[in-house]
Amino acid sequence: MKRVILLFLLLPKMLFTQQIVEEHILLKNGEIVLPGTLSHPKTHQKVPLVLFIHGSGNGDRNGNQAPLLNTNYIKLLADSLNNRGFAFYRYDKRTATKENLVKMKDPSLYDLAEDAKVAIHHFNNDKRFNGIHIIGHSQGSLVGMLAIGNAIHSYTSLAGPGTTIDKTLIRQITAQNDDLGKVAVQHVQELMETDTILEVHPFLISIFAPQNQSYLKEWIHLDPVTEIKKLTLPVLIVNGDADIQVREEDAELLKQAMPDAQMVIIPNMNHTLKTVNNPGENQRSYTDPSFPLSGELVETLYEFIQRNE
Repeated sequence: MKRVILLFLLLPKMLFTQQIVEEHILLKNGEIVLPGTLSHPKTHQKVPLVLFIHGSGNGDRNGNQAPLLNTNYIKLLADSLNNRGFAFYRYDKRTATKENLVKMKDPSLYDLAEDAKVAIHHFNNDKRFNGIHIIGHSQGSLVGMLAIGNAIHSYTSLAGPGTTIDKTLIRQITAQNDDLGKVAVQHVQELMETDTILEVHPFLISIFAPQNQSYLKEWIHLDPVTEIKKLTLPVLIVNGDADIQVREEDAELLKQAMPDAQMVIIPNMNHTLKTVNNPGENQRSYTDPSFPLSGELVETLYEFIQRNE
C-alpha cells in the first residue's frame, strides 16, 4: 500500500522532467498571417492545451513589444505550464507582423476574436489534447470572451478590465495627470457623439489618433461585465495586487457578474505577471525580463485547468 501511495505522489514530479517539443505553426485568417508556437511535453498521453490571447498593443508571441516592452512573460508562462504537463499555444498578434499592417484597413476588436477562433478551430480535433483552455490577458480577456465556443473546457480572465475601455483609459490617464484626464473625458464624449475627434491633444495622440478612433469607439461599446455573463463554462478570474493598469476592483466586477467563477488576487503580481516588491521594481519589470514570473499564478492556473480537464 505504501508503494502505491509513493508512486502516486511522485507522478506529478515525473511530468516536470519530460522533454518539451516546440512546433512553429503559421495560421491564417484570410490574408492575415498568424505565426505562432506550440510547445508541449513529449508524451503519448493526451494533455490539456492552453491557448493564450494577448493584451492591447503590438505584442509578439513571447509578450514583448520592442522597444517599449521586454518581459518575455508569455514565454515564461508557457515554459512553466509545459513543465507541469500542459501544452501551450501562443501566437504573434496580427499588429505585431509588418506584413499584416499593410493589409489592415479598418481594425476591429472582432478581428482579434476571429484570429483566436482560427487557432481554436485548428486545434479542436487534435487528438494529442484532451481539451482547450483559454487564457485571455488584459484586452485579451474581453477578446477571449468573444471567441469562446463549445469546444472550450475552461476560461481564465487574467488581469482583465471589468469596465468599458473608456472608463479604464480615463482612470489610467487621470492617475498620471488630472488635467489630461479631463481632456480624455472630452475626447471620449466627442467621439461617441460625432464619430470623430477634431483636435486630439498631442499628449494623447497615441490613444486617440484618427486611425484609432473607429476601433476605440467599437471597443467602448463592448462591456466585459455583459460578455462574461454569456459564458457557460468554468471561469477563473485572476488579478495581481501590484497591477498598476488593472485594479482588484476590476476582478470584483467580473466576479459579481459571474458569481460561480473562481476569483484569485495574487500578492505582489503586476500586470506583466511578474513578482515585484516595490514601485521601482514594478516599473523596471516592463523592460527587464529577468524578473520572475509569479509562482502563485502558475500554481493557480495549473490547479484550475487540471480540475477542468
